[in-house]
Amino acid sequence: MRSSVSRRHVLRGMAAGLSTAALPRLAQAQGASQPALTPGPPGRPGRHRVDEPAAVEVNARPLPSFDIRDRARVRFGALEYRSGLILTSSFAGFGGLSALRLDAKGERFIAVSDQGTWFTGRIVYRGRDMAGLDDVEAAPLLDARGKPITATRGWYDSESLALDGSIAYVGLERVNQVLRYDFAKGFTRARGEVVPLPAAARKLPLNKGLEALVFVPKVMPKATPASPPLAGTLIAISERGLDAGGNLIAFLVGGNTPGQFSVRRTENFDISDAVLLPSGDLLILERKFSWLGGAGIRIRRLALSDIAPGAVVDGPAIFNADLGNEIDNMEGIDAYVTDEGETVLTMVSDDNFSLIQRNLLLQFTLVD
Repeated sequence: MRSSVSRRHVLRGMAAGLSTAALPRLAQAQGASQPALTPGPPGRPGRHRVDEPAAVEVNARPLPSFDIRDRARVRFGALEYRSGLILTSSFAGFGGLSALRLDAKGERFIAVSDQGTWFTGRIVYRGRDMAGLDDVEAAPLLDARGKPITATRGWYDSESLALDGSIAYVGLERVNQVLRYDFAKGFTRARGEVVPLPAAARKLPLNKGLEALVFVPKVMPKATPASPPLAGTLIAISERGLDAGGNLIAFLVGGNTPGQFSVRRTENFDISDAVLLPSGDLLILERKFSWLGGAGIRIRRLALSDIAPGAVVDGPAIFNADLGNEIDNMEGIDAYVTDEGETVLTMVSDDNFSLIQRNLLLQFTLVD
């Protein structure tokens, strides 16, 4: 669907982060600082980085079923398939989608590409099924000087995204750094500031470092009004940084109990993203690949109350999929709750700008 970005299109409260109080500031900041855009060129061959804001036309082809072997099947563990899209674009910078956050209605989105790019826009629905994307804009992540982060050597592998009101946190896996953006200061034109991390974060392995970010709000929506023990904490989880026990290293940044903990690693799965549900459960999206076993993904449910400095946390798998399903390199997950009270999970894949991989957008209802 063709993009038509204008000042009146604003993110209306990103789910899992943007507070009601922050919405007016965010809307005012975006409307005041972002001019209307004209569609950008497809880009130079082999170049996928975005140097300046551009409108992007994204084409969407529906995936009516998730199971390739049984097209009538809709139930997969604790998830029920809703709809899916295969996304393509002639814009050379479109792709590499590594993290995604949605508003409270599951419509407006903000995503990051591993090439140091913001993508914002709107999911178009027909009934409850996704039909396409509209109002899509690409913009470079900026550093503290106001320059694209890609101007600094190694600062491009943007893999994770967390929101706290109008504050966005972006994790850079290649250098194991986290940048903080205040969207009230220009939305995606805001400048990033480096967030201090534990020294151990800098020792994570190259290209297997910080892969998932989740911010714990002071009050959980639709849950107890009391503040959770990790209120105000940024949870940062590595893809395959391993502790002495072979488990996945993670950090608690800020909050009342900063420190390091681990997520138990099983069946050779690595972590690719995470999302905090209103119930207080943390869902972690995992993937694995081998030449003999092929590719697989799963979702595990962890209790937020189990997470503390020094802990090794674990939880049951609630969803598994393999190449018999419509999956790819699934790297991003988020959740929103419908007016009917259904929890909808949205997953996005990173095509690595490869001709043999796909940009998938998938939605499921969490039924258990």
